[in-house]
Amino acid sequence: MRYDTPIYFQLIRQGVYDPKTGDYADGDPVETKVYANVTDISAERMKILYGDVKRSSKVIRLQQHYTKTYNRIRIGDKQYGVDDERKLRTKHVLIVSEV
Repeated sequence: MRYDTPIYFQLIRQGVYDPKTGDYADGDPVETKVYANVTDISAERMKILYGDVKRSSKVIRLQQHYTKTYNRIRIGDKQYGVDDERKLRTKHVLIVSEV
């Protein structure tokens, strides 16, 4: 199993208040790069997890636990949200779907 795909854990911080518009400005995400094994999820597993076949779902396997706080994951140009995660003895498995 190769851990050769760069993924980016994103932490989105709240932006600064802009008194002119009365809104908060968009905060820039802080990204942490990690190499992982990324594969598509099987149709059988999708039916168990979601009850239906859902496109753009992936399985991410990490060699070590990722313990920092994050909001979403970026792989290439696509953003993913975590649907399920398992922490094994030394490895970390995430099941994600595109948001």
